Amino acid sequence: MMHKAPFSFTANGKLLLTGEYLVLKGAKSLALPLRKTQRVEIIPEETNGHPLLAWYAFGPENPWMKVLFELPSLDIIHSPDQQKTVKLQSILLTLKQLNPALFDGSHSYKVRTQLDFDPEWGLGTSSTLIAALARWGGVDPYTLLRLSIGGSGYDIACATAKAPIFFQLRNLRQEISKAGFYPAFAENLFFVYTGQKKDSSQGIIDFNRLTEDLDLEKETAMISALSEEAATTTSFIRFCELMDTHEKLLSALLKKPVIQSQYPGFEGQLKSLGAWGGDFMLAMTQHNKQEVVNFFSEKASGIVFAYHELVRS
Repeated sequence: MMHKAPFSFTANGKLLLTGEYLVLKGAKSLALPLRKTQRVEIIPEETNGHPLLAWYAFGPENPWMKVLFELPSLDIIHSPDQQKTVKLQSILLTLKQLNPALFDGSHSYKVRTQLDFDPEWGLGTSSTLIAALARWGGVDPYTLLRLSIGGSGYDIACATAKAPIFFQLRNLRQEISKAGFYPAFAENLFFVYTGQKKDSSQGIIDFNRLTEDLDLEKETAMISALSEEAATTTSFIRFCELMDTHEKLLSALLKKPVIQSQYPGFEGQLKSLGAWGGDFMLAMTQHNKQEVVNFFSEKASGIVFAYHELVRS
């Protein structure tokens, strides 16, 4: 496959409302595609005898990574951040493994990625990239994810979804369907950045270590039922009860306190999202956005999104 024309693709960020960790065990989970996106542009260039891949990653305000790879080997020539670059290199090498015609040295490439969210927020910097690269390379995005950095794949499903979805793994295959989640109480839902970045891959490793000797069939079934009810209930009180049940179930499995305990005085319900201890949390309250911002400006980052500011629906 030859790639002589410029390519551009935009993918949605993601949040997992229900099912964190247990989605890997087959729990039916409620996933949210976001209005926050990443755009990936790939421009082929003449090699001039020394093929290179120049990678420029931009955030909302500033560049956050610049890497230079040699082609066709994808060896790193220049990198200011070895850890991030090795992760990117792993994705690119896997992409080349799935489609050997890529990066064959016949062209140089300039890649520009543009996030409209902070890469530290955990909203899908890697998953949006994988979705875009898979589209460009003509490979299956779930295979690219599985063979490179791993994960359930719910974030890949969110990359192109237009509204909230149910995501479930059955026999290692993805089952995706529309969730019909249009909460009548959306004005009571807020997403708050904790101010702490959490490595989701390490979180999965820790979870697997803690639960390797446990039969999680009961817990998985509970989360599946909870996800379905959460997507359809019209009662804000019932929704809060379901999120509280979810939080306490994961708290017991992870042997970590519920996130509510970290924010005494908050008038409402809080639920962890993603890898526990970092990234975003869901705040459910009768207070307005400014009041939520004021509260968390003192105790977290103060970065708060109203539901419809962030979620595609």
